[in-house]
Amino acid sequence: MAQFFLIHPKNPQLRLLRQAASILDKGGLIAYPTDSSYAFACALDYKLPQEHIRRIRGLTEDHPFSLVCQNLADISVYAHFDNSVFRLLKSALPGPYTFILRTNHQVPKRLMHVKRNVMGFRIPDHSVVQALLSVYGRPFLSSTMWLPQMEAPLFDANEIREMLEHEVDLILDGGPSGNVLTTVIDLTHDEPVLIRAGAGDLTPFGLFNEP
Repeated sequence: MAQFFLIHPKNPQLRLLRQAASILDKGGLIAYPTDSSYAFACALDYKLPQEHIRRIRGLTEDHPFSLVCQNLADISVYAHFDNSVFRLLKSALPGPYTFILRTNHQVPKRLMHVKRNVMGFRIPDHSVVQALLSVYGRPFLSSTMWLPQMEAPLFDANEIREMLEHEVDLILDGGPSGNVLTTVIDLTHDEPVLIRAGAGDLTPFGLFNEP
């Protein structure tokens, strides 16, 4: 049965964050709030919790995870990008975006796109996420908490507790999360390519929502 931590959304308690980081370190699976929806989080190096997320969500083996980072320096450890892409990232992050970037050898092959060495990267604009990353000391894998029987992702920790308390090791209840999915933009081409319009503003990328 999952542990359930009531964590302050603006000033998260260090004691609880340390416990959450320890669970990630040991290969555990947690649910946490972001600036879009709640999401699953697990360590980059453990295969079992990644398989567990896929089972819970009903995902195929080639469905990608995102890597949640604290800052651009963290992203640069795992991704290749030039100065023009760096400027775009800097102008938009932290924020409700997932950026598709070319990965390097630091990312295990099993986590990359089936046909291209790319992956989604996130820097959420959320105090709990930023504090957890600071305590954990490195990025972690993430996947939107969108279950196959649901019409939308989960935004409320109590609902997550009712549905998944036997599936995850920890639920961080930071209050209601954002309620719109991230905007997904592919930055591996000459120009930004919109994959999914969501909460993020498109205009800095020369992109626009369809009327």
